[in-house]
Amino acid sequence: MGPRRFRWVLHVDLDQFLAAVEVLRRPELAGRPVIVGGRGDPTERAVVSTASYEARAYGVGSGMPLRVAARKVPDAVILPVDRPVYEAASGHVMDTLRGLGTVVEVLGWDEAFLGTDVEDPEAFARRAQRAVLDATALHCSVGIGDTRVRAKIATGFGKPAGVYRLTAESWTSVMGERPVVDLWGVGSRVARRLAAHGIGTVSQLAAADEAVLVGEFGPRMGAWYGELGRGEGSAVVDDTPWVARGHSRETTYQRNLTTPEQVTAALRELAAQAHADTEAEGRPVFRVGLKVRYAPFFTRTLSRKLPAPTRSLDEVTAAVLDLAAGLEPGREVRLLGVRAEMVMPSGGAGAGSTPVRGRV
Repeated sequence: MGPRRFRWVLHVDLDQFLAAVEVLRRPELAGRPVIVGGRGDPTERAVVSTASYEARAYGVGSGMPLRVAARKVPDAVILPVDRPVYEAASGHVMDTLRGLGTVVEVLGWDEAFLGTDVEDPEAFARRAQRAVLDATALHCSVGIGDTRVRAKIATGFGKPAGVYRLTAESWTSVMGERPVVDLWGVGSRVARRLAAHGIGTVSQLAAADEAVLVGEFGPRMGAWYGELGRGEGSAVVDDTPWVARGHSRETTYQRNLTTPEQVTAALRELAAQAHADTEAEGRPVFRVGLKVRYAPFFTRTLSRKLPAPTRSLDEVTAAVLDLAAGLEPGREVRLLGVRAEMVMPSGGAGAGSTPVRGRV
């Protein structure tokens, strides 16, 4: 169907998705605190991917170091991430939603936007919930909005397994006095920058002078943050198949890398993995990125556009190693990541007019 503007945007979010899938595989885990992350070993460096509601009651959340989560909930069941199983479960859910006869824009394993022009969006939302539950035994929450932003934020008020509507009429009464970090797309760093201008609540952001926001964040993001404070934005839902712009590979090392030789060897391996991912799509690379996390926990990212798009592993690796020359000598490294950004199929970003060099 492609992109369309709808009267109502619904945001469907699967509740505690990874943990719920694991409980379906192991019914004896129902009602117990379940944590999914890494290889399921809390003695290793890894983070929580998802925690069941029983584990969240102890303060466990996504992104928390697995060893910290294990200390918070000593009797938790900690399981490794099983991507193929989650991808299959997600695909089943998305196919079920498409069976409702509406546009479905997939956002990730566990969430999607739906567009509809029905008179009773709550009834449609409950229909979607029943369809997903009947087909997969998974529960979901549904946010209803007149924009994508409002639908996305509404979902949080509907959890777990509920339905909530948030519109222009109710936006200020529901969101006005809430802190700006409750908005989709505002993290703690942006919140601190807004606080420096006396902006702490959603209503204050909505009423902020656009010139102040533009001065702080630039013309595009400054205007966007102002719209976000008012819950404004697009009501378009687009089911056009998603095309990856790039592929990333990263590793958290169980022991810090301490020598340049170790870093170089690790980057060669990551570059080869990311390059293999791009080769599977048959698209050349036009930009590479490098992510490094020094011990104890300071992260830096670097990127570079290549002289010309290429499918050569040697050229991709050389560009990554050139970026690595900018790393701080003598600092121990706990994580490395390599990203390879590809020319889009339509000849988009990075395509330029330079012919692609031959495959190596």
